[in-house]
Amino acid sequence: MAEVIVATRSGRIRGSSADGVTRFLGIPYAAAPVGSARFESPRPHAPWDDVRDATRPGPTAPQRTKPFPGLDVVPIIGCGWEEGDDFLTANVWTPDVEARGLPVMLWIHGGGFVLGSNNVPVSDGSSFARSGVVCVAINYRLGVEGFLPIPGVATNLGLRDMIAAIRWVRENVAAFGGDPENITLFGESAGAMAIADLVTSPLARGLFRRAIVQSGHGAMTRDIGVAQRLVRKLAKVLRIVPSRDGFAGVGFSQTLDIVEKISAPAARIDLRDGAGREPVFGISRFVPVHGDDVLPLKPLDALRQGAGAEVDVLIGTNADEMNLYLVPTGVRNKLGKWLATYILHRSHPQARKTLKAYGMGSGKKPGQVLMDAMNDLVFRWPARRFAEEHRGRTHMYEFEWRSPMFGGELGASHGMELPFVFDTLATTTGPEGLTGEAPPQELATRIHAIWVGFARDGSLPWDEFTREKRTVYRLAAGTAIDEPVMPCAPFLP
Repeated sequence: MAEVIVATRSGRIRGSSADGVTRFLGIPYAAAPVGSARFESPRPHAPWDDVRDATRPGPTAPQRTKPFPGLDVVPIIGCGWEEGDDFLTANVWTPDVEARGLPVMLWIHGGGFVLGSNNVPVSDGSSFARSGVVCVAINYRLGVEGFLPIPGVATNLGLRDMIAAIRWVRENVAAFGGDPENITLFGESAGAMAIADLVTSPLARGLFRRAIVQSGHGAMTRDIGVAQRLVRKLAKVLRIVPSRDGFAGVGFSQTLDIVEKISAPAARIDLRDGAGREPVFGISRFVPVHGDDVLPLKPLDALRQGAGAEVDVLIGTNADEMNLYLVPTGVRNKLGKWLATYILHRSHPQARKTLKAYGMGSGKKPGQVLMDAMNDLVFRWPARRFAEEHRGRTHMYEFEWRSPMFGGELGASHGMELPFVFDTLATTTGPEGLTGEAPPQELATRIHAIWVGFARDGSLPWDEFTREKRTVYRLAAGTAIDEPVMPCAPFLP
């Protein structure tokens, strides 16, 4: 393994090169968000004089993980909090630091805005580097520090971190062989939601050319006033004043305790909007807010006004997104009609009508009805709505390969496309692996190549998606279809 030294704007860094890939890990793109900077907007990192080591993974944002029944999720979400101050970092994989003008792909991880990092095995960028791409993966602030609109604190600090990271990439990626004018953002779940938001943000305009939104969309934001109910709830439980000073006096570990407590399904907190909808359907308490300088409007409203029209968008979902939450836990098979209706009613004012549209009362099992409805309500239909409203070039995909896990019932669940996109199937292969023991390498090779082609020059092997011509490309089948409108359409904005 050879050492490679590159000069960034802040100073020189030492990476390592092996097997045709040069890696630089844990490069700070902003100052450490600790102490007085914990609730500040990101600032440039202070320069350093010596060569900084970038051969080992850096720390992560404070977080806490739990085991998942019957699945090894460590390759997807990591092992939890790796402590350290400098966690606003970027990892970079490049085929050649001496190259010029390579396409750049910037990965933003998922995890419900409370979990995840740029160090997890499934999103190792080596295959992208071998495909001629400079791949960058970033961390950002999570939970209370990143997505709680505390009075006296700048809102959407997690999104502001991402914008700072994109600016850092534009300023420095040429040193790694990349083209700062050919940047494609890509992310999954919360990372995809964030990217969909950034497509519409005036603060991110002109910073990137393309966006790949995997199992995400722009509908999971809250009004600041609604989100501040969560601020008051947390402050009450912590017995502090709901202000910057109040939260600044609470340590990271104590903050994680309260995030865990408030995120429990039984936790009582009403985050429904004026129309009686909870746009996140209880998946996470912490999401971006609209009504500030980062997101002045709801993302769909901004799209209607032409925001993001200059960005090419590839957006898609998995066929069975909610299976990840309801199959391994056994919840799907335990639900009766009343409880299934109650669960959805907590987030949606037309729960009964929606479930009826998906077969409730027709003899279909209530848990399956709820899962089918939520697949569309939470992920699939809002992604189509984003595609409908985007005024620029937009393409839609569906990932439908079904995992054999849980007797084949896990299906094309949330997160299933990740090892195919990154061509890292080995990380999720095994008796408790997300993709089972024999996932198809040919499909990973093909999907990975589609992502690379889009990042390189925007090319894709199927037509655009519009409201009138609803072309969706099925990745496993390798064919495009004209998709009908979903049953939940009348019940969502």
